[in-house]
Amino acid sequence: MAKVSFRNVWKKYGTTPAVKDLNIECPDGSFLSILGPSGCGKSSTMRMVAGLEHITAGQILFDEKPINTLAPKDRDVAMVFENYALYPHKSVFENMANPLKLRGQDATVIKDRVMAAAKLLEISQLLERRPQELSGGQKQRVAIGRAIVREPNLFLFDEPIAHLDAKLRAHMRGEIKHLQRTLGTTMIYVTHDQLEAMSMADTIAVMHEGELQQLGTPREVYNKPVNAWVAGFVGEPAMNFVDVGLQDKDGKTYFIHPNFSIAVTDQQQHIIAAAARVNALRMGVRPDAMSISLVKPKHECITGKIFVTELLGGDMIIDVDLDDGSRIRVKTSTDFDGVEGQTCYMTVNRDKWHAFSKENGKALF
Repeated sequence: MAKVSFRNVWKKYGTTPAVKDLNIECPDGSFLSILGPSGCGKSSTMRMVAGLEHITAGQILFDEKPINTLAPKDRDVAMVFENYALYPHKSVFENMANPLKLRGQDATVIKDRVMAAAKLLEISQLLERRPQELSGGQKQRVAIGRAIVREPNLFLFDEPIAHLDAKLRAHMRGEIKHLQRTLGTTMIYVTHDQLEAMSMADTIAVMHEGELQQLGTPREVYNKPVNAWVAGFVGEPAMNFVDVGLQDKDGKTYFIHPNFSIAVTDQQQHIIAAAARVNALRMGVRPDAMSISLVKPKHECITGKIFVTELLGGDMIIDVDLDDGSRIRVKTSTDFDGVEGQTCYMTVNRDKWHAFSKENGKALF
């Protein structure tokens, strides 16, 4: 097992930085997911760990020992690629055994490790087949098995299930998480899919344009995003954002908008008061932190007109237009019977809404 540390790590291609001053601690035996869109620097980060990319500046350490100058073969890491990278002319057994044969392992040891990995991954019945005889999910299990037999200190997964269909991806998410818990080996998992990161990882490192935006547990990243970018990237359906002004009235602070005027909580009022020169914010609220009705409630609410309704199995998503041209989405039950163009009223769970600076996007709460 290995504790992995990134200390002020930079990666530049020419003069263009792909990774900027990255600092992450990945404890021994933990599951870290590096999450972000294409071009954010996540794959470059993984390739630096594997030794496939040169580190421009900073250090990567395994158990506090710098590995910057170690050759890939000396780092004791196993990598699982997005495209499986299986030898088409070799059987499943031979593909899984290949890294051990290259190391000159005894034939008995090779057989024992391959059989143990195949049993763990439930592919024992496939050992004599060739890759072309396997489904996408089976190929991915073989690729994972090839990594397992090495018994490395660190697993690196580079978007390993991106090519699978939705149902199989959901199944493999559970399989990989269970595998990591069973083996207890440190795992770094790169993905652009926030659902994969949220459902599997102990810790998520959210990256954007080469910079680490937030490092925390899935619950922390979802419930307490540090800025508007993280809030909008993590969560499905995505968070709603509405520009609001502030108004003090009768000792309370209100979010004001052409469609609503809603008081913040006492604690939120203190936070806003402590922020210097704040008079306009972006309100953020997730679709499942709102409720919608065709009858105007007695308490504060948001008024709008239904743009479209989307049935999603056991839930319904309602898109609602506001007078300033913005649109918000509400997640509700399938019992809702509003139609396009109808006036509706939305209430917000104020313990679950957020406020972000319009200037720099930083979260106030």
